[in-house]
Amino acid sequence: MSLRTIRLALWGLVIVAAGAIAAQQWVGREKTTETFRPDFALQDGNGQTYTMADFRGKFSLVFFGFTNCPDVCPTTMSEVAQVMDDLGEKADRVQPLFISIDPERDRRQGLTEYVAAFHPAILGLAGNDAATKDAADSFKVHFAREKDSSAPNGYTMSHSPGLFLIGPDGEWLRQFTYETPAAEIRAEIEERI
Repeated sequence: MSLRTIRLALWGLVIVAAGAIAAQQWVGREKTTETFRPDFALQDGNGQTYTMADFRGKFSLVFFGFTNCPDVCPTTMSEVAQVMDDLGEKADRVQPLFISIDPERDRRQGLTEYVAAFHPAILGLAGNDAATKDAADSFKVHFAREKDSSAPNGYTMSHSPGLFLIGPDGEWLRQFTYETPAAEIRAEIEERI
């Protein structure tokens, strides 16, 4: 076998491999263009039911938490409040939502008052156990009840700490990790408005 034949064979393999890689990347690109539209049917403190469709035309900042949370929830709600304040006149294009993962206890302890203490624009929502699970599943959020003798009623809640940005069309845009600075969240929203 000549050196020329070996080179041609090797170049042929390179071309085939490059084509396979390009095809694989194209398939991956197709997967990322699929829409992800989380949803829920939950009530505010007055018993009015909301779904994501009620917030179409606005950006939504969605967080799952509970009122007895000692750190993650109040930290995130403080960041959301800062974002709303920093947005100024643009804040009316954003609806922040706090979805309770401990609805029975949170209603009893004043979910509406809890979120209002952070910012008047934040809407607290809660449902029954099935509606809460459906909402969390829709956003791919994990939560679980855990025994804790030092917590009120002898339990606490573990949960995914992400803050979700949903677009005006109801499509998931991005998830902010815990302790993402308010300035970064605001900048992301302002860039999209």
